[in-house]
Amino acid sequence: MTAPFQVSHPGSDDDRPPPVRPALGAVAWKETVHLLVNLPFALAGFVYTVTMVAVTGGLSVTAIGLPLLAAGLLASRQLGRLERARARVLLGVRVEEPTPLPGPRRAGGFFPWLWAGVKDPVAWRTVLYELVRLPWGVLTFTVALVGLLVLWPVLPYVTRWLSNVDRLMVRALLSPSDELERRIAELESDRGVVVDTAAADLRRIERDLHDGAQARLVALAMGLGLAKEKLLEDPDAAAAMVDEAHGEVKLALQELRDLARGIHPAVLTDRGLDAALSSVASRCLVPVKVLVDLPERPAAAVEGIAYFTVSELLQNVSKHAGARGASVEVWRTGTEPAGRLLIRVSDDGRGGAGLDGGSGLAGLAERLRAVDGVFLVDSPEGEGTVVTAELPWRSR
Repeated sequence: MTAPFQVSHPGSDDDRPPPVRPALGAVAWKETVHLLVNLPFALAGFVYTVTMVAVTGGLSVTAIGLPLLAAGLLASRQLGRLERARARVLLGVRVEEPTPLPGPRRAGGFFPWLWAGVKDPVAWRTVLYELVRLPWGVLTFTVALVGLLVLWPVLPYVTRWLSNVDRLMVRALLSPSDELERRIAELESDRGVVVDTAAADLRRIERDLHDGAQARLVALAMGLGLAKEKLLEDPDAAAAMVDEAHGEVKLALQELRDLARGIHPAVLTDRGLDAALSSVASRCLVPVKVLVDLPERPAAAVEGIAYFTVSELLQNVSKHAGARGASVEVWRTGTEPAGRLLIRVSDDGRGGAGLDGGSGLAGLAERLRAVDGVFLVDSPEGEGTVVTAELPWRSR
């Protein structure tokens, strides 16, 4: 899965510039260059922004006014992209790119696309940024140039103070629309996880059918064909073949039942999460205590995710934990729409489990994050493992 979406915030540890040093190091030089080029960048952005606003404002009473304004704001977005790149290279400010505007087809037509472009908050914040930048660009250029010529012993301290103001302006005016943008990026990433998971499940089902029940049914058809040929000339051999075919039918039925249970067990549909988890616990190689405390059954999708999460965790307990016992607890907290379904699976095994890349636990964590869930693992060496999972609660 792709890396999570993050937006830098003022004061965050990973975005904080290195401490100031009296000597002109690489960081101080970058900050000085940034302040010196502020003036030409600010002048170009100011001239474009004022011209665009004046022209489109004057033509707003005509039919071409709004389309020109939308095009001008789209170009302002590109100015914001250039400023973010400059701040990233020279100031080390990591600001995520805003979500691109949808095209006319995705927006539902020309006029919805036009209206979305006219009221684009990212573009309007860039317009504000370019308007306030000119006086600041003149000031920073002057101070940086004078400091470079006559105040170079204290220049790193001066450039740091001025650059911090620039960092603040970039984060405040050129960042994405905070929560909404982060949510869009998370949903786009989670959608990819869901699609990949569904495709992997379909491949697994196809492989199980091809290698298991289908192969047995083919062998069964061939055996019955041979028995039919020998029925008159060698009844005893034909009877033996029919007995063997009967055994193959039983095995094929068992494999189909196991496959159906892996897709969606009948006991979960008929009797709910308590009975289904008790059934899973009975097949575990260690004793498992199950406690399900739910006032009502959750939605079928939530119930299914909870079932398969516990099922896979108990398989890990059987195969890897070396435990003498385990427990499964399921309960609900809060009420809709903020309610959560909580799952805790613990064992007294060897511990040491983690969300390392490629592990089964990492796959479970990705699946739960794709549905707004939370997955936590506490597994100190030699002290057992406690896995806690949360899912958003939805009633039936």
